[in-house]
Amino acid sequence: MTQKIYIVEGRQFRTEADYQNALKDQQVIENLRMQTKKMNLSDQKKLLEVIRSGKCRFHSILGQDYMEELAEEIHRQERKDAPVSRANATKKKEPLKKPVKKKETPKHRKAAQKQKKTQFDEQELDKIVKEELKKQEKRRKLLVVLCSMAAIVCLGYFGVYNWYNYRTADNYKQLSELKDKEPTASDAPAPVIHYTAEEGQSTPPPVLDEYKNLLNKNKRLIGWVKIDDTNIDYPVMQTTDNEYYLDHNLNQEYDKNGSIFMDKDCDVLKPSTNLILYGHHMKSGQMFGGLSLYSDQSYYEKHPCIQFDTIYEKGLYEIMYVFRSRVYSEDEIVFKYYQFIDAQSEQEFDSYMNDMEGMSLYDTGVTASFGDRLLTLSTCDYQEKNGRFVVVAKKVTTKE
Repeated sequence: MTQKIYIVEGRQFRTEADYQNALKDQQVIENLRMQTKKMNLSDQKKLLEVIRSGKCRFHSILGQDYMEELAEEIHRQERKDAPVSRANATKKKEPLKKPVKKKETPKHRKAAQKQKKTQFDEQELDKIVKEELKKQEKRRKLLVVLCSMAAIVCLGYFGVYNWYNYRTADNYKQLSELKDKEPTASDAPAPVIHYTAEEGQSTPPPVLDEYKNLLNKNKRLIGWVKIDDTNIDYPVMQTTDNEYYLDHNLNQEYDKNGSIFMDKDCDVLKPSTNLILYGHHMKSGQMFGGLSLYSDQSYYEKHPCIQFDTIYEKGLYEIMYVFRSRVYSEDEIVFKYYQFIDAQSEQEFDSYMNDMEGMSLYDTGVTASFGDRLLTLSTCDYQEKNGRFVVVAKKVTTKE
């Protein structure tokens, strides 16, 4: 990583703090330079003595540079005046003439007052220095206040972020325990039809025992997704609004982690050709935060299967394709994986398969044919605007 370079008046500073001190000194020095333009040689010498005495304190090497600059200017003027003095010394002494006292006029008086105003004294310098120091102190205090406020905001955000993560982890731990708990007769809910069942089927199949307790907590539970040896082990929700579970959990509380949810147009009873599950790509690794690890083929080889149960049926899926895509505008004519839910014909199915195979980051050797049931896991991908990272799998068995 390239180190940032800070330069003020040709001097290089290593840290941000040194750089800020140099900027403060630069403002004081610029003010003093303007004052010295109005000073005679004697006043400039007084200024140099005041600076050397420490009354005018600098915070960086720029102060030393300015002292040397001022000393050089004084020395230059002394050299300039020296020949004139020597020439005067070699002139033949003339008899002293009694000076003629000129009558002071208002014009002369005004000129004398003007000259007096331009003369420099130590009190004027002290006043300038004190004003600059006051300005610096005000800026320092303002900077401290702003930094303190920023720190409070950051700590608050960090605290809320960790609290949400802790609550989410604790909630899902409790849900996992509840899933494994044996349901009692009173726990068993009435059958829930999420979407239209197959023709001629008036009621859905019975709910699996392990999901009855969870279904009592939220009727929008549709299943559970799990990948062994990963953080992905979550209930899956479904509702008619694909936005709701972006920031709500199974308990219907606001939660920035959201929930894993199935696309509103998918139907587990029909069933749809492709069931699409969405989840946030959380930096903490929660939800589908770890899904992008499948960009590495060696990771896929260690985690080739996805377990996905609906509340009615258990299932195991084998990963086929891993690819990156994005959300396109409606008028863009391109393969949009998130619109692939049902294939009406073998030709349409094969076309979808060819598109995904062409986008896949590597060849898994797993293929599918018309009639197979698919599962798609989708999360955000930050390599491009509206990017998505997608894993597609084929159902290989229904577990008992």
